[in-house]
Amino acid sequence: MQEKLERRSFIFTLLLVTVAFGLLLKPFFTAIFWACAVALIFHPSYRFLLQRFPKWPNLTALVTLLLCMVVVIIPVLLVASSFISEVANLYQKVQSGEINLGAKVEQVRAAFPGVNAALERFGLDFDNIKERLLGGLMTAGSLIAKNALALGQNTLNFFVSLGLMLYLTFFLIRDGNALVALLIRALPLGDEREKLLLAKFAEVTRATIKGNLVVAVTQGALGGLIFWVLGLPAPLLWGVVMTILSLLPAVGAAIIWFPAGLYLYATGETVKATVLMVYGVAVISLVDNILRPILVGRDTKLPDYIVLFSTVGGLLMFGISGFAIGPLLAALFMAFWEIFMREFISGTEPLLPSPDKSPLDALEKRNSEQDSV
Repeated sequence: MQEKLERRSFIFTLLLVTVAFGLLLKPFFTAIFWACAVALIFHPSYRFLLQRFPKWPNLTALVTLLLCMVVVIIPVLLVASSFISEVANLYQKVQSGEINLGAKVEQVRAAFPGVNAALERFGLDFDNIKERLLGGLMTAGSLIAKNALALGQNTLNFFVSLGLMLYLTFFLIRDGNALVALLIRALPLGDEREKLLLAKFAEVTRATIKGNLVVAVTQGALGGLIFWVLGLPAPLLWGVVMTILSLLPAVGAAIIWFPAGLYLYATGETVKATVLMVYGVAVISLVDNILRPILVGRDTKLPDYIVLFSTVGGLLMFGISGFAIGPLLAALFMAFWEIFMREFISGTEPLLPSPDKSPLDALEKRNSEQDSV
């Protein structure tokens, strides 16, 4: 009796301390998540270097971290700063009346007189839609401008978080396999299930960031490039917006370049409009079909409707990091239910990584096999 009471008291205290420690780390959740994600993505580079310099794990981890900074972090910071500056500048022009969005919408309306008739058939009023659209654009511009000001005021906090992320990334790159083995030993879910769940975590994180983000950035860069070539305003701004929208299935970059093409037709820029439309269909839209199977792989892809809802929900709940966290939570949700159905309902064994290898190593082998195919 005494032993059972002590055991339960210890478990309760353990849970209490764990929750308290989780609350302690809550302000650094974003930095911790991105440190884990970056370590997973650049783990192959670390292993490649470590095979050639096995006696210098610290140096190889540091070189891998510097590679990450040069390839990812510095370019992202440069683009983000330029994007925020361009948004703030455009918002000021709209507020001052230098850019009249209402007049541009009316110009499109006059060029396509059939739009009014089509909307009236569905009981919609063009003027009401225009007011809501302009109001939404102004609200979005105001929000981005305010966030840009807040970011400028909290630059120190941002760089502190960035520094903590890079610091943690170094240790996760160097000690990743050991930490995974320790986590598998500590969790009480059963080693085989834990290997499956950790492998799914690594798989979906890489697929979302390495695959979906690369596809989105490529589509956004191609969209921004054609806007710049055609002399359209704010090509960097619209390129970044197309990148964000490309993360969402059933939305994509077409929600930007297609209306832009219609506007060019409405203003008499027929050649530019045709070039933009053909380029959007033949180049931007095909990037997803070509790159995604190569970078993501067919086995790791969630259904489009799951990706859409989990991405939007993640963005609403976690901010910009939600585009990766949302699909990850959805994948873990599906993995848990898969384990439950196979082991507790149908009684079949789940597909698990090899027990003598860590999930990272199992995933490395699986990705290399997909690449060779």
